[in-house]
Amino acid sequence: MPKEEKEKSVAVIGGGAAGFFGAIQTRRLSGGTYKVVLLEKSPNVLSKVRISGGGRCNVTHACFDPEELSKRYPRGGRELKYAFESFQPKDTIRWFEEHGVRLKAEADGRMFPVTDDSNTIVECLLREAKECGVSIRTKVPVLGIFPRNAEEEGGFTVKWEGGQQDFHRVLLASGSSRKVWDWAKNMGHSIETPAPSLFTFEISDPFIEGLQGLSVPEAEVSLPDFKLEQSGPILVTHWGLSGPGVLKLSAWGARELASCEYKTSLHVDWIPGVTREEIREKFRFARERIPSKRPAATPEFRLPARLWERIWDGSEEKRWSELSSKQLREAEDALKRTVFQIQGKGVFKEEFVTCGGIKRKEVDFKTMESRIVPGLHFAGEILDIDGITGGFNFQNAWTTSFLAAKGITRDVSARS
Repeated sequence: MPKEEKEKSVAVIGGGAAGFFGAIQTRRLSGGTYKVVLLEKSPNVLSKVRISGGGRCNVTHACFDPEELSKRYPRGGRELKYAFESFQPKDTIRWFEEHGVRLKAEADGRMFPVTDDSNTIVECLLREAKECGVSIRTKVPVLGIFPRNAEEEGGFTVKWEGGQQDFHRVLLASGSSRKVWDWAKNMGHSIETPAPSLFTFEISDPFIEGLQGLSVPEAEVSLPDFKLEQSGPILVTHWGLSGPGVLKLSAWGARELASCEYKTSLHVDWIPGVTREEIREKFRFARERIPSKRPAATPEFRLPARLWERIWDGSEEKRWSELSSKQLREAEDALKRTVFQIQGKGVFKEEFVTCGGIKRKEVDFKTMESRIVPGLHFAGEILDIDGITGGFNFQNAWTTSFLAAKGITRDVSARS
């Protein structure tokens, strides 16, 4: 084996899911010929993996069609559609099972380790990194990455506090780090302006006052100012509205909501599968068949009793026969279009996702290599890619880091 091949080394910046998976895959795909050094500024690695999914780690999603899967990404779906042809959730499941971790799918498609413990995933990645020879260095705050010129045989010099080292290639997998984005800018890359994605809506409104903890299995939420809508479960919280439906809408509207400083109107359809005519028919039936009963006491459309009572707020003591046409129209409107004013954004503690980052057009998604700086690769959230909640952001990390490793080791793979 040529001497220079043995000496090739790769720096992986970032000790998260994408960094670890990329480091492991680079060692494996190079047959152990590439030295891989993973640099993490904090004393701990895989911190986000540990806390994700409420401590269970939502590893991926049971959507196995690349085209359908790509539709779960407000930004990056077009590029990932083809990337998923090479590595998708089926491959993620297979890889973890081959390394001793079985995954299970829940009713909504989210996939977790059967242990329901994120430490299972953390320990698997740590064990595999150690076994395949990845050098993990924590508490190493990198100060900068500097491309070396052709006379110096290319590559990069990575500098950190108290030291530096030359590397053949560099994989940036540091998540949404403004400092690392600045390094990329200094090397010629463009950065899409970052903005929070996956967050809850802060709303103060009499309609939901006192309904904290109430959940609706399926509702439709929309931002009429931006012509965006999503559907899914909705949860009423102490600060406003949350749940998968809201989180999906926040992801698709991340940039628009940032542009209006998170102050805009929100419409909620509490029964999206029911037409207005069907509501009127239900009301007519009730007025004819049970005229002496109070509407607030007879929940319909499988809505929670507390929400149904709130729909009739102001006329809850009246009987069906006593309701005016105006009151019936108001109840119909409340069911199909409750209007709230969003006053700000909250946080979704199980996910910390940012849209924005390295512009996708500046990256070759076959190898995740920079089109501007040869030998520089990217994986994970450092790119302008983000998915909705449900395991899609982790799948982006697994897929892009696998492709980066293939790109980094393509010279070895071509001879094997």
